[in-house]
Amino acid sequence: MNNRIDQTEAGVTTPTRLARSGSVRWVGKGVATVVIAAVAATAFHMHWSSAARVVAPPPPSVTVSAPLQRDIEGRLGFLGQFSAVNRVELRAQVGGTLTQIHFKDGDIVHKGDLLFEIDPEPYQIKLSEATAELESANARLVLATRELARAQELQRSEAGTVENVDQKVAEQRAAEAAVDNANALVRDARFDLDRCKITAPFTGRIGTHLVSTGNLVSGSRAGSGPTTLLATIVSLDPLYLDFDISENDYAVFQRSRESQNGPLADTVNISPTGDGGFGRTGTLNFIDNTLDRASGTIHARATIPNSDLSLTPGGFARVRLATTAPQPALLVPDAAVLDDQTDHMVYVVGDDDVVSPRKVEIGDLRGGLRVIRSGLSSTDRVVIDGIPAVRPGSKISPHAGTIQFSAEQGEGGAKS
Repeated sequence: MNNRIDQTEAGVTTPTRLARSGSVRWVGKGVATVVIAAVAATAFHMHWSSAARVVAPPPPSVTVSAPLQRDIEGRLGFLGQFSAVNRVELRAQVGGTLTQIHFKDGDIVHKGDLLFEIDPEPYQIKLSEATAELESANARLVLATRELARAQELQRSEAGTVENVDQKVAEQRAAEAAVDNANALVRDARFDLDRCKITAPFTGRIGTHLVSTGNLVSGSRAGSGPTTLLATIVSLDPLYLDFDISENDYAVFQRSRESQNGPLADTVNISPTGDGGFGRTGTLNFIDNTLDRASGTIHARATIPNSDLSLTPGGFARVRLATTAPQPALLVPDAAVLDDQTDHMVYVVGDDDVVSPRKVEIGDLRGGLRVIRSGLSSTDRVVIDGIPAVRPGSKISPHAGTIQFSAEQGEGGAKS
């Protein structure tokens, strides 16, 4: 038909026609290249469109606060151990069979209380013998005195000789010496008899008995021979608190005394194990005269009243020695202070809310807070919470917080 358009004349190349031509491969590659480029462009555009839609994370939220200002006295802290002012080992001074024990283990005993009894019969016999010897010596003295009187009377009447008088004088003196010796034997026997009863030398707490009744114990009055340990007793009021002061702390302590022109640190505050505060006080009454070269410390001792008998020898307590009068100081939470090798630092927030590290010099703990000796001012904003999310030089979202001083919190030394 005339109205049918010839595809060749219309400029349409059919696949059949292309197949016949030699340019079919070139045309196919060009189309593929165009398609790949279009897909890549579309993917690139979609990628950057998605990236543009990602919102940057907000800065971390942290709590900040100015350092707490408080008047703090200078002081030193140590760990001490209680010891008894008096401690006695109860030992027998005479030997024999232990017949009685008059206390319960661990009792509080008072001075003069009867504790142990040793069979007294052998010593009663010894005392009886000494008493009889004394009576015999007294009788000989009476006879010697009478004979001397008769000899002197005969000499005056010229019926006796001088030699006879001298002999009677010697006999009288020998009789007097025998009486003195007998008296000493009586005292010796009575001494041994009295030591059959062992009493408390002072008021204190007695330990367990180390020998049961029926056992034969040995004793020595001089303590040079073998003796049997029966028990131990320690005094309880007051107690000693022994502790060691390092050479540096001792120098600080000495300077504080000299600057105050008086024994400022003679009063110590202690916190026994189990107590939450430093409510007990004592008196520093001894500092040794030399430093221990091996440990670099000097021994010190305080006397602690213990009227309620709640403290026990051998227990531990923390000790505080005041060195200066109260002075203004800055405090931050201990968790806000970070270790930086041998130094310490805190995070400080600037006016632009950017965090920067600040090196500080720290002191001990007061009220659960760390004393800052230098490196901070009272107007600095210190990060006190949310520290793990902070990075130096990064921006943060600060929120105001409050630093609380707790008088009930335990206190300690400086960070290591």
